Amino acid sequence: MTAHTVRIIAEVGSVHDGSFGNAQKLIELAASVGADAVKFQTHLPEHETLRDAPSPKYFSTEGRYDYFRRTGFSADQWSHLRRHADEAGIAFLSSPFSEAAVDLLEKVGVPLYKVPSGEVTNLPLLERVAATGKPVLLSSGMSSWAELDAAVAVLGDGTDLTLMQCTSAYPCPPERVGLNVMRAMAERYGRPVGLSDHTLDAFSSYAAVSLGAGVIEKHLTFSRAMYGSDAKHSLEPPAFAELVRGVRAIEAMLAHPVDKDDLSPYREMKAVFEKSVVVKRHISGGTKITRDMLDVRKPGTGIPAREIGRVVGRVAAHSLEPDHLLREGDLK
Repeated sequence: MTAHTVRIIAEVGSVHDGSFGNAQKLIELAASVGADAVKFQTHLPEHETLRDAPSPKYFSTEGRYDYFRRTGFSADQWSHLRRHADEAGIAFLSSPFSEAAVDLLEKVGVPLYKVPSGEVTNLPLLERVAATGKPVLLSSGMSSWAELDAAVAVLGDGTDLTLMQCTSAYPCPPERVGLNVMRAMAERYGRPVGLSDHTLDAFSSYAAVSLGAGVIEKHLTFSRAMYGSDAKHSLEPPAFAELVRGVRAIEAMLAHPVDKDDLSPYREMKAVFEKSVVVKRHISGGTKITRDMLDVRKPGTGIPAREIGRVVGRVAAHSLEPDHLLREGDLK
C-alpha cells in the first residue's frame, strides 16, 4: 500500500453523508494531506441489520437502516471511487459489514480489508475475508482476548494480518487509548500491530508509532461541523496534515539510530565551543609546569581541557607567554 514504514489511513467512513461528490472530494483531500490510504465503510443494510435494530445513542435523529440506505453507493459508484483514488495516487479501502459487502468490494478491487471492531465476532465474515487471500487489518475495540484469539484463529496463519488496537469510544480520552494492549497483541500473536486512533488529537498516534505501530488509522473530515456520527470526532485537514508530518518525522528518527561515538558531525562545533589548555602566566623555558600556571579557554583546537592533568608536571620546552594555546611541541 505504501513504501513508508508506517502506513497512515484516512478514515472518512460515512462523512460524505451519501454525497457522491463529497466522497470524491474526500479522496482528493486524503491524498492532499499525505495519507497512504483513504477508507470508507460499505454498508448494505438488507444484509447487515434488521430494520428495528437499536441505534447507538449518538445516532438518534435517523434510523440506522434508513441511514445506510440513504448514504450508500451503487457498485458502479464504488468502482468509480476506487478509480478516483488510483488517479489521486492513494490506496482505496472500505470496511465491509457483511459477506455481501466483501463480495462487492472484491469486484471493486480493494488491496486489503479492514475489519471493524463490531465485526470481530462475526466469524462467517472473517472466513469470507480470509478466503480472499488479501491482507487484513483487524480492529480490537470491543473484543476480549478470547474473542480476538478466535478471530485470529479463523483468519489463520496464512493471512497477512495486522492487529489494530482500538478503543470504541468517541472521542477516546487519553487514559483509555490502551497502548499497553497494542504491545501485548504484538507479543501474544507475533503479528504487526497498529492503532485506530479515536482521540481528538495526534498525541496517541505519535506514541503508538514510537512503540512500534506500523499502521495508524485516523478519522478525516472537511469540518467537524458536518452532519453525522463521525465528523465531530475527526481531524480537519490542517490537523491531519500535521499528524502525517509528525508520524513521518518519528519514522525517520526510528529508522536512523545515532552512534554516540561518531563525533564526525561535531568536528567544527567542538573546535568552536569546547576548551583547550592555555598558559595563564609567563612560564620560562625549562620550568616544570604547575596547575596554577594553566587555564582552560576556547577554542577547542589545542590540548583538550579534559587532559589538563597530563600537562601538569611536564617541562616547558621554551618560554611561554600568557594566553598561549598549548601544543604538544611546547612540552617536554
